[in-house]
Amino acid sequence: MKVHLKVWRQKDAKSKGSMVNYDLDNVDQHMSFLEMMDTLNEQLTLKGEMPVEFDHDCREGICGTCGMMINGQAHGPVPGLTVCQLHMREFKEGDTIYVEPFRAMAFPLKRDLKIDRSAFDRIIQSGGFITANTGMPAEANNLLIVHETAESAFDSAACIGCGACVATCKNSSAALFTSAKISHLAKLPQGEQEAAKRVLKMVSKMDEEGFGHCSNTEACEVKCPQGISVLNIARMNWEFNKASLLH
Repeated sequence: MKVHLKVWRQKDAKSKGSMVNYDLDNVDQHMSFLEMMDTLNEQLTLKGEMPVEFDHDCREGICGTCGMMINGQAHGPVPGLTVCQLHMREFKEGDTIYVEPFRAMAFPLKRDLKIDRSAFDRIIQSGGFITANTGMPAEANNLLIVHETAESAFDSAACIGCGACVATCKNSSAALFTSAKISHLAKLPQGEQEAAKRVLKMVSKMDEEGFGHCSNTEACEVKCPQGISVLNIARMNWEFNKASLLH
């Protein structure tokens, strides 16, 4: 299969970038999108040119490392997938494919398709944890949690931090990511003691990092590969208002 690629190339954050055209004639429809990018990089390497830099790790849709805009959509045209799970059979012979990095002020570009998502790490560091006494862990059955609550917490904890929600939001909001991290702890008894401090710190850090405000378009949920619900944002707002009254 032959495809025409228009890939964003940029040496570093300070350099001017542009779309560069590449043609691939030997693309197998069973390749993943990242395998197709590997093929491009092999071709460039053999020519003595710099390969296209992009983030990847597990290539199983688990780590959240890979992320790019494909034809203007975060992670590409198929809902519920990361880039590494997207296969070339979703494209047609002779298609022109535009490949760009996630774009947000809080995600500074490092090179080509590679961005810095450490802002997410700093949001979690600000309060996305629980404080527990050291020593032997308590017997799990001593802490009773109803099944529905546990499942709801797991649903929120499923966020892999890929950043698609930010990239697809017109405001570059991190509300879905932050709310998922707040919600999965707020729903469990282990997180209740620090719930108020947690939400105030994490929301403040989110704003400090330069993410935009949520305007409830729900585009973030549509492009989230884990299907994280926007109901988490409602939960975060409720927790934040409650904490603001208490503090």
